[in-house]
Amino acid sequence: MNASTVDQSPRPTSNHRHAERVRAALPARLTWKDQRGTPRFASVTTLDLSETGVFVECQTPISIAPFRLVQFQLERDARDLDGLPASLRQGRILAAVYRVVAPNRSGGRQGLALRLMVDPRRVNVRDAGAEQEAPLSLVAAAAGTISAASRAGL
Repeated sequence: MNASTVDQSPRPTSNHRHAERVRAALPARLTWKDQRGTPRFASVTTLDLSETGVFVECQTPISIAPFRLVQFQLERDARDLDGLPASLRQGRILAAVYRVVAPNRSGGRQGLALRLMVDPRRVNVRDAGAEQEAPLSLVAAAAGTISAASRAGL
């Protein structure tokens, strides 16, 4: 390929997300009803989170389809961490499964991208009294809960 035919224009580096993402490995749980109406539960670990979304890694593979509504809840001990988005402090929150990432053969776990059902007007409102003492990624790393895959950026 000739160098003159390669598009060398700089790629946009702006972030088009509605809310800033924070890397954090925190214990959480999902609850939903399957196609037959049977309640299902799964223990998960967050890999990153924001006011409007969470990416979680499942402890064991689950059968769940995209766009399924689930209840997402951080474990009680994780809800009081500094720097945690306000939408995740309240306990259970309705979320939609946005994307399902299948586990890989090299030991990677199944992942789910969740879209939190929060009022978009609340996303831009910050808790005036909340000051972040330490980034969640540092808190999670100190606890030793970040998986090897998330540290590798996978």
